[in-house]
Amino acid sequence: MTRQFTRRDFLRMSILAAGSLGGLAFNPFPSFQDDQAYPQGIVGRIAVSNKVTIYKGPDWDSPVLGYLNKKDQLIHIYEQLTSPKGPKYNPLWYRVWGGYVHSAYIQQVKFRFNEAIQFIPPAGQLCEVTVPYSNVYQYSASQGWVRYFRLYYETTHWVVAVDTGPDGKPWYKIDDNGVFYMVPADHLRPVPDSEMEPISPNIPWEGKRIEVSIADQSLTAFEEDKPVFSTKVSTGINIRPDPNGIPWNTPRGSFNIGVKTPSTHMGQGRLTGDPEAYELPGVPWTLYFVHDIGVAFHGAYWHNNFGLQMSHGCVNMRPHEARWLFRWTYPVFKLPLETISDRDKRGHGTRVDVI
Repeated sequence: MTRQFTRRDFLRMSILAAGSLGGLAFNPFPSFQDDQAYPQGIVGRIAVSNKVTIYKGPDWDSPVLGYLNKKDQLIHIYEQLTSPKGPKYNPLWYRVWGGYVHSAYIQQVKFRFNEAIQFIPPAGQLCEVTVPYSNVYQYSASQGWVRYFRLYYETTHWVVAVDTGPDGKPWYKIDDNGVFYMVPADHLRPVPDSEMEPISPNIPWEGKRIEVSIADQSLTAFEEDKPVFSTKVSTGINIRPDPNGIPWNTPRGSFNIGVKTPSTHMGQGRLTGDPEAYELPGVPWTLYFVHDIGVAFHGAYWHNNFGLQMSHGCVNMRPHEARWLFRWTYPVFKLPLETISDRDKRGHGTRVDVI
């Protein structure tokens, strides 16, 4: 069961946000006074720490009117339009308060609040964040409740328990590869098994193939050489290898999916309050296909610039499209889970050609 963010809550939060350009303050412990749904329009989250430029028109050559320079600031999107002036790889622009912004670093988000579930399966319950962001907390006797990083809209996480949080309401305990923390339960939606069931399981293993084009920044899925799905992606950027000698470009060649997991933590796996730290908890719908250096398909919530090389080697996808690929590919992710080790599915899976 979900309930929408209300108009009264929005008005209260807008007052708190006065003084910021088109901003909305986000209370991690919202209260609800009525059943009237809000907002009716589209809301975006600034997904980057660097400033987002506001232009007079949907064109990079248009006069600059201002900047959005606060990560996680929420803005109203009044119109979405495809600019004839591009850029060609991603011509989507948004009309916002005061002008136009390019869509590259604006994540569209929603406010959907959920009733807490009382029963958690022994292997954990996969849940998806359904609010713009949710703050992570840990409790200790010496420090009390301490806030760390944030979980973002459409990320996925393994819930292992439900308990009472600092606001007296139900909170979920999340198992992040052996690191445990708490978030408000109404910020997460349990993902039903039906949303992870395989797509076209009647097609045999050898009948499915994925082709990634570096030149076109595209992905196409084939069934018996017939394209059944195609989308823009973001592959690895072409710069020198990282300090460990690992290249940032996506390797070309023929591979096979070997590990699938609906949630993974990319980074060092640390709890940190540093918003600039390379910690990406809850990366959704991950499918590894170059196993020695950890290259994978996965959903990306930190940019919206598909069609341009953006990653450190992986193939970034829109989260809902990565979920489709997760369901469509082999090996099949079997449900219900019996043990924690079943959160990762291993096997000689669908062929991947990177050209």
